[in-house]
Amino acid sequence: MTKQLTCVQCPLGCALEVCLDETDAVVHVSGQSCRRGTEFARQEAVSPVRVLTLAVPVPGALEPLSVKTTAPIPRDLIPVAAEAIRRLSPQLPIAAGTVLAANICDSGVDVVATKELFR
Repeated sequence: MTKQLTCVQCPLGCALEVCLDETDAVVHVSGQSCRRGTEFARQEAVSPVRVLTLAVPVPGALEPLSVKTTAPIPRDLIPVAAEAIRRLSPQLPIAAGTVLAANICDSGVDVVATKELFR
């Protein structure tokens, strides 16, 4: 089986081709200009992951709080994690880097504030 991907690791946007065997293991990657493209293709073809970023409303604040996961999570977990993050109710004041949810959806990844938010 062959998968066609576009690398997003740098501005080049290389057109990648990933060959998988019958067990869905990566056999060969082509089209990459650098090692980052190879690593991206191997991960993306078998188990895609993404860093999740959202904005969460904060009672008493004039603007929403931007949050993100501290590491990529499996792509299929994103809808469940996004819903869990939307249910958060952080309280002012909030410092950048504050952990708002530890181990979101048992992923081993935390959700943190990406900016300071005061009254």
